[in-house]
Amino acid sequence: MNQPLDTLRKVLSSKELPLNVIYVSSYIPRKCGIATYTKDLTNAINLLNSRSLAEILAINHPEENLEYPWEAKFKIVHDDLATYLSAAEYVNQSHADIVSLEHEFGLFGGEAGEYILPFVDALQVPLVTTFHTVVTDYTGKYAEILKRIAQKSEAIVVMMEDVAQRLVEYYGIPKEKIVVIPHGVPDISFNSGDIQKRKRKMSNRLVLGNINLLDVNKGIEYTLEAVAEIKKTIPEVLYVIIGQTHPEVVRRKGESYRNFLKKRIRELGIANNVRFVNEYLSLPELIDWLKAIDIYITPYLNPQQVTSGALAYAIGAGKACISTPYIYSREMLADNRGVLTPFRNSSAIAQAVLDLASNPDKKNTIEMNAYRFGRLMTWPNVAQSQLNLFRAIVARTESSRIPQDTLQPSDQS
Repeated sequence: MNQPLDTLRKVLSSKELPLNVIYVSSYIPRKCGIATYTKDLTNAINLLNSRSLAEILAINHPEENLEYPWEAKFKIVHDDLATYLSAAEYVNQSHADIVSLEHEFGLFGGEAGEYILPFVDALQVPLVTTFHTVVTDYTGKYAEILKRIAQKSEAIVVMMEDVAQRLVEYYGIPKEKIVVIPHGVPDISFNSGDIQKRKRKMSNRLVLGNINLLDVNKGIEYTLEAVAEIKKTIPEVLYVIIGQTHPEVVRRKGESYRNFLKKRIRELGIANNVRFVNEYLSLPELIDWLKAIDIYITPYLNPQQVTSGALAYAIGAGKACISTPYIYSREMLADNRGVLTPFRNSSAIAQAVLDLASNPDKKNTIEMNAYRFGRLMTWPNVAQSQLNLFRAIVARTESSRIPQDTLQPSDQS
């Protein structure tokens, strides 16, 4: 047997072998968009990699007193640097083939989330990092941390081409190191929401809505002002604000933003046109609410926002979406997949809603365009792309460990 070639064949056939992946992220039952993202992603990857199920290193706030599911094998305490080092030791002593870091600055302790750096520096297995936020201050502390993580990572995953270009142009990250994989969405059937509207006694209403963890950057007050204007033409309009206040906001400021919105509703005289659903929805409930919404609105205030799971899900459900032009929405709603309105402009939101409500053919075209685009973003497709990336990196790493002289063709017959 030719031992070197046999070793190489094993590397090249690694796609057929189970892959041991450890994910570093916030995780359910924490009420956090990245926690939900990681659960949905790992569920989908587990179906493709069923002989080695995902393990989670969960970023944990002890005061939340959460009971994690079995796959959360280790807790990294948000503001305890020692646990980050212990987590790296845990990974290095495990059978992990690769680590997937779901990075958002606010997830980790220290200034600008710097506690994650000793973890990535101590890793002895390949690292893939998904950047959920890419800041536009290219010289500050946040940028420094991003660059250090990128340098340690074998590959960087982002969810948009625009962000990939920024990483190359402004952060100097090699283009070949960056992979664009979209935010995943459930595979939702494209059909009328009449059943879900009847179920919620909204059959005769034009239903506007959004599903978020509430915080001041969501810009909900501008949609409320738009509702007051829309009501003059469509008295039966109903705006549904779905989701609890973000736990970090509650911890720091309580329910001040929600109370502000309630006060604004009274001032605008639209109490009968707004409904709060103050719940953190399960996936089936979220899908049912998406189906019941006629026009989905994200009036977010941060122009640099590079992801939105809520908008991704609305596109995946084939909703007619109206949004302010933050980075993610500009790319997702291009090519007549939605309508963009200026920031902090309630009149523009109202006009966009009235235009879609009075032009059903236009609304239907936007819905179909969004739904077709959303098929590329379903979790099975996203999971396959992620898994292919992991396998390629592991195979490349294993190949690099084979001594070069053993890869030369034998001169013996």
